[in-house]
Amino acid sequence: MKKVKKEFRWFNIMEYEKEEKYLSKRHQEGWKFKRVTFPGIYTFERCEPEKVIYQLDYNKEGIKHQMEYVRMFEDCGWEYLTEFAGYNYFRKPVDRMQQDEEIFCDDISRLDMVKRIFWGRVIPLIVILCGLIQQVYISSTDHSEHGLLPVWVVLLVIYVITFLQFAVKYFTFRNRIQK
Repeated sequence: MKKVKKEFRWFNIMEYEKEEKYLSKRHQEGWKFKRVTFPGIYTFERCEPEKVIYQLDYNKEGIKHQMEYVRMFEDCGWEYLTEFAGYNYFRKPVDRMQQDEEIFCDDISRLDMVKRIFWGRVIPLIVILCGLIQQVYISSTDHSEHGLLPVWVVLLVIYVITFLQFAVKYFTFRNRIQK
């Protein structure tokens, strides 16, 4: 029986909750998460099936002060796993939780993480998006070569969807705080 398995999955930068659910589901199926590498290769190790909650935190500053950062979560019972692309991965068995426990205790903390994602990942995407728009315009007006136009359009759509996902999360948390 295989003891290690690898799977390819792609989550955009705003689909961290979807990724958390994916990792929890795999653990419940008997495959605990070990690491993820570019371009989305997830490595799992065979384990006893167990209900485990996975949580991600986007915090590049935390990694600069990794010992204190990790200790803060460990003191609350979260196991630090790894870091990938600015996201830090944590897990905790459900039977060790008080209730519906999360690494973020309130919407202000969640909003802070969404802001960190915005400044660390979405702003660079906006710069790339501007370049893509320019390339789509050049490709569409240059009648001699249309080979890359579909690629640029697909990338443009992906970036627009990602930005819209960010906006929805941001305004959801912000509106909850203001109520």
